[in-house]
Amino acid sequence: MAPPTGTTGTQLSRRQWAFAFALVTSLFFTWGFAYGLLDVLNAHFQTVFGISKLQSTLLQLAYFGAYFVWAPFAGIFMRRVGYKKGIHIGLSLYSIGAVFFWPSAKYESYGGFVGSTFVIGCGLSTLEVAANSYISVLGTPQYAAARLNFSQGFQGVASFAGPLIASRWFFTGANATSLGTVQWVYLAVAGLGVVLNILFFFCNLPEITEDALAEEIDEVGITDGQGPFRQQYRCIFGFVAQTAYVGAQVTIASFAVNFLVDQGIGIDQSKASELFSLCQVTFTVGRFVGVLILNFIDPALLLAFYGFCCSLFCLLVSQLPGYNAVACLFCLFFFESICYPCIFTLGTKNLGVHTKRGSGLIVMGVGGGAWYPPAQGGLADKTSTQHSYLVPLSGYIAMTIYAIGLVVDQARKNGFSFRNRDELTANLNNATNNFSPTESLPDDAKGRSSSEKKLSSDELVRVA
Repeated sequence: MAPPTGTTGTQLSRRQWAFAFALVTSLFFTWGFAYGLLDVLNAHFQTVFGISKLQSTLLQLAYFGAYFVWAPFAGIFMRRVGYKKGIHIGLSLYSIGAVFFWPSAKYESYGGFVGSTFVIGCGLSTLEVAANSYISVLGTPQYAAARLNFSQGFQGVASFAGPLIASRWFFTGANATSLGTVQWVYLAVAGLGVVLNILFFFCNLPEITEDALAEEIDEVGITDGQGPFRQQYRCIFGFVAQTAYVGAQVTIASFAVNFLVDQGIGIDQSKASELFSLCQVTFTVGRFVGVLILNFIDPALLLAFYGFCCSLFCLLVSQLPGYNAVACLFCLFFFESICYPCIFTLGTKNLGVHTKRGSGLIVMGVGGGAWYPPAQGGLADKTSTQHSYLVPLSGYIAMTIYAIGLVVDQARKNGFSFRNRDELTANLNNATNNFSPTESLPDDAKGRSSSEKKLSSDELVRVA
């Protein structure tokens, strides 16, 4: 099947751009809510099923293991049939997995919950490949990180709504030792997936194709995406960085409730869940703050700084006592905020015909969330939850090394800069200056410099 014909994000009208951006951004709420509930279910199932911290991480293993297994296939599928059909598949799997939470709760089957979570993970990995990639290419590469941070900010809104709901209904009264409310909550989640699927069916979503993206960067002399996929080292190392970062982020959140309760400062599970929800609020605020900063600061440079801060505060969480450690946990959540979107946009930047395949590889890195929680859970069972926070430190360090490597590579090729630069316009201007008076640019490249500048300034207003 041939890929659908399409355009690039820069060729859409303002109305088309705004409609597509709003529609795809709505998807980020769906997996944000599911992810927020997952972390709290981890602690809830320890009580209901009487399992250890290590055993409870099977949920994370199923959820994020699905990303590792399924995301590459999702990227290949969307490369053949387009973003819209990929979104339909993702939403369908998401709803099916959520529906099966009902019989799992009815028969109190922990294995059933794990299996249902795997199906949800397959659906969400498909949505992430589609939505993250679509938002990244929906405009100029200069503001890709800002756009994706803005869209993923709504994922953060849903992420703190999940623990907030859990603190009210999962951990209070008779619900503290039952699964009755779990089945109703996930039935509503399934309904949300069905409604979104119907909306996408009746909506006209502009298709952005890899061929059009490749032509756009070729016009201005950017050759990063040329050559076979195995030579796209920015993307391949981005997968490694994403695997390490997501593993660290997930295991930090997975044991946050246990960490807060074990601090010995009078925090019970219900209060810990509320504090965890506030941690997610801090994370979400950090995302929207990051949108503003990324309009002006180079994404790779900012990622390197945030990675250093994550490493520092993770170390302090594992060592400081009482309220000092709790405060550092909040700081850690703030500096995590921009990391995932920045790694994704930097790793898939200027891939051209490899864009969707590269997106699948970067989203496959979310599978890191399957490996870190068991490691931290094992250490927590042997020592303490607080000391187990040394495990995610390795993930933040790996991410920071990747970001520093990108900064060095950019400085070597184009010179060092604090500011966020528009590579398309800069390369086109260089190409124009190198043309002799007797030579001419292609028709669709003529006048592109001025139109790109106008688009970039317009996009700054729309995003910020």
